[in-house]
Amino acid sequence: MTASQAIPGDTGLDQASSVGVRTIVHRTHGSTHGPITRLVSPSDLGESLKPFVFLDLNSFGPGLGSEGFPMHPHSGIATLTFVMTGKLRYEDTTGKKGVLLAGGVEWMRSGNGVWHVGAPVGDSRMSGFQLWVALPPSEENAPAESVYLAPSDVPHEGPARVLLGSHGKARSPIPAPSGMNYLAVSLKDGERWRYTPPAGHTVAWLAVSGGRLDAGGMVRTGELAVFEESGQVIDCVAHGDTSFVLGSAVKHPHDLVMGYYSVHTSKAALARGEAEIERIGAALRRDERLG
Repeated sequence: MTASQAIPGDTGLDQASSVGVRTIVHRTHGSTHGPITRLVSPSDLGESLKPFVFLDLNSFGPGLGSEGFPMHPHSGIATLTFVMTGKLRYEDTTGKKGVLLAGGVEWMRSGNGVWHVGAPVGDSRMSGFQLWVALPPSEENAPAESVYLAPSDVPHEGPARVLLGSHGKARSPIPAPSGMNYLAVSLKDGERWRYTPPAGHTVAWLAVSGGRLDAGGMVRTGELAVFEESGQVIDCVAHGDTSFVLGSAVKHPHDLVMGYYSVHTSKAALARGEAEIERIGAALRRDERLG
């Protein structure tokens, strides 16, 4: 089968791909507070989906979260913000700032500590996903690093844009830890797409931002589906024009040791990260950049 193949819209997966297809073991609509729907957090599904430990689906518009995310810190993780619609203004304490257009990506490896801000630009609605990735010990207290990709810099393979890792011949330029893929996929009504994970990618999930997706069971807009831990493929058929993100990875083998904005692999690493966060925060307050 090619990376994507159109089929009639009412064709299901059970007859077409009943053998060797990964099954859904958990579903959630998360919890919604204003413009933010939290689908995964480190204290719940993040433990079973690590290195993917946090996922928000955001929709900011005039009068609904138009201020976005004010300046705030992280350590021990990397965040990836994928802008689906609208524009996002960003700034971080590595010195970078600018505006991301729809289809653009912000990668922030917080490492030992960083502060950043993100807010919608203009009157149009800004929507997107923000993902947190747990870092390995070799990177969790490394210097902060940010990478910003314009839409044209995000590679694609068929209907999939490769946000992290690789798929087919496409490879993301973002220097993420090895052993993980994160894709943004758009399918037309009735289109089929099959994802064959790399060896060892036993963690897998997807979250639908628009439309409905038959992935061994119907997954609807705003819903996240967790797949069994295996090496099997994931078969998808779109019901209506459908967009979703999909993550797969080798399981993060370390504990999740959590602070308020941080996730590390040990208490000692967390203490180093939180000390650096406080140091940067004090400098921001001296410069009157924090309230």
